[in-house]
Amino acid sequence: MRDQFGLKPKLQNLMYRNPYPAAYDQLSLPHKYKLPDFTMFSGQGEVSTVEHINRFIIQCGEEAQNDALKVRLFSMSLSGSAFTWFTTLPSNSIIFWADLEKQFHQFFYSSIEKMKLTDLTNLRQRNDESVTTFIQRFRVVKNRCFSLVMSDQQLAEVAFQGLLPHIKEKYA
Repeated sequence: MRDQFGLKPKLQNLMYRNPYPAAYDQLSLPHKYKLPDFTMFSGQGEVSTVEHINRFIIQCGEEAQNDALKVRLFSMSLSGSAFTWFTTLPSNSIIFWADLEKQFHQFFYSSIEKMKLTDLTNLRQRNDESVTTFIQRFRVVKNRCFSLVMSDQQLAEVAFQGLLPHIKEKYA
């Protein structure tokens, strides 16, 4: 085809290039530093980017203070489409941890629906639901009430009010 039309095949460069400076790969890990078994983020599921970043930083331990090392290690906490996203970032597009974190949130952020106190007070135990399952569901909703400030006693009272009437009567 090249001879007939004078076309040259487009060379595809499938070589992987890090999105961070090559010097980051030259950083040696601190003495006796054991690479953590990172919690993986695939871009699927219910784990938010905020939760993943926080877990990653906690798992890095003291080395989370080193931006370059965090940038270098971050890909080890990614799988699936999230890892593919990381490998397709332009070469040298990530210099600082803040750059990586910002791009990660922009690409994968899906807001976790924020709940309000009314969501919590309107929660009711279902007829076919055990008390344990209801309390677990209550905790999930409570954990999504990010700005809620209530004492444990107040939370217990709200949960109690959501129980089925015959169960409340036993403990009232």
